[in-house]
Amino acid sequence: MEYRRLGSSDLSVSALSLGTMTFGEQNTEQDAHQQLDMAAAHGINLIDTAEMYPVPPRAETQGRTESYVGSWLRKQAREKFIIATKIAGPSRGFGWIRNGPRVNREHLNAAVDASLKRLQTDYIDLYQIHWPDRYVPMFGQTSYDASQERDSTPVAEQLAALFDLIKAGKIRYIGLSNETPWGVCEFSRLAKQEGLPPIVSIQNAYHLMNRTFESGLSEVCRHADVGLLAYSPLAFGHLTGKYLEDQKAQGRITLFPGFGQRYQKPNVPAATAAYLQIAKEAGISPAKMALAFARTRWFTSSVIVGATTPAQLEENLESSELTLSDELLKKIETVHELYPNPAP
Repeated sequence: MEYRRLGSSDLSVSALSLGTMTFGEQNTEQDAHQQLDMAAAHGINLIDTAEMYPVPPRAETQGRTESYVGSWLRKQAREKFIIATKIAGPSRGFGWIRNGPRVNREHLNAAVDASLKRLQTDYIDLYQIHWPDRYVPMFGQTSYDASQERDSTPVAEQLAALFDLIKAGKIRYIGLSNETPWGVCEFSRLAKQEGLPPIVSIQNAYHLMNRTFESGLSEVCRHADVGLLAYSPLAFGHLTGKYLEDQKAQGRITLFPGFGQRYQKPNVPAATAAYLQIAKEAGISPAKMALAFARTRWFTSSVIVGATTPAQLEENLESSELTLSDELLKKIETVHELYPNPAP
C-alpha cells in the first residue's frame, strides 16, 4: 500500500481508505468488523465515517456507523489508524440530529463529543464539515441559484470553533466535504488572515463519470495544499457494470429507490458501457480500472472505497497495485471527450 501526505498536515494516509456508510444498514456489526480487519490487513490506515451514517439516513440508525467503528477501534492500537468523521450541515433537514444540524460552535462541540463517545476514542484525526453550512448546489445540481442563499454561520466563526476543539485535543486536523472552489479559497484565506488552522483535505465525489474536480478545485487545492479524498469512485456501482447487466442488481440504488439521482442522467448508460469496453479490451475488471484511475491522479491523496461483501472489498483492495497504461488512459480521455461528466 502506498502512503501519501494529506495536504499540509503531517498525516500519512493510505492511497485507498475505507468508507463505512453501509455499516448499520446494509452491514451488521460483525460484517463491519470483518471489513475493517480486511482493510487493515491490506495496509489501509484511514477510516472515514460521519455522524449522519449509515446511509440512507434515518433517525432510527443515526450514529450506528460510528458505534460499529468504535467497537472495533477500542481493540486496536489507536495510533496506527487515522479516523476521519464529519459534522452534518443544514442543507438536507435531518431534524433528528440536534433538531436540525448547523455548523456553529454549539453544534460543533456537541457533534464532536457525541462522535468521540461513539468512536470510543479520545481524539479524531480529521474532522470534516460534511457539506457547507451555507447554500451550495449539491448531489447532481450543477448551477448556482442565488435565490437559494440563506443565513449561515460565518466561515471565520466555524474556523474559530474548530480551532478551540484542536486546542482541547479533541480533533487534530480539519477538512471540508462537498465543497466548492470559493469555499476552499475562503476557508484558506481566513485561516491565514486570522491565524486559524488550515483546511488540509476536501472530500468530494470523483470518478470517471464525474471529473468536475479537475476544473477549478484541482488548481485551488494545489495552491492551498489541500488533499482530495475521493468518494464514490465507482459511481454507486455503475462503473462495475452491474446495473447495465441487470437494472435490478442488488445495490443501494435498487435497495433504496430514489437514491443516487445524480446517476439518473441521459449519458450515464452510454458512458458506462464505453468505460466497460475499455476495461474488457485491457483484460481488467472495470471496478479496478475505475479505482486505479482515481488513485493515480496527481491531486488525489486517497480514494475512499466502500463495499457490502468481502469479495467486493477484496477486489477494491487489489486495485491498489494496478497501474494504467498510457494507451488505456488515452482511451479513457477519448470517452471523456465524448461524454464529459455525465454524472456530476
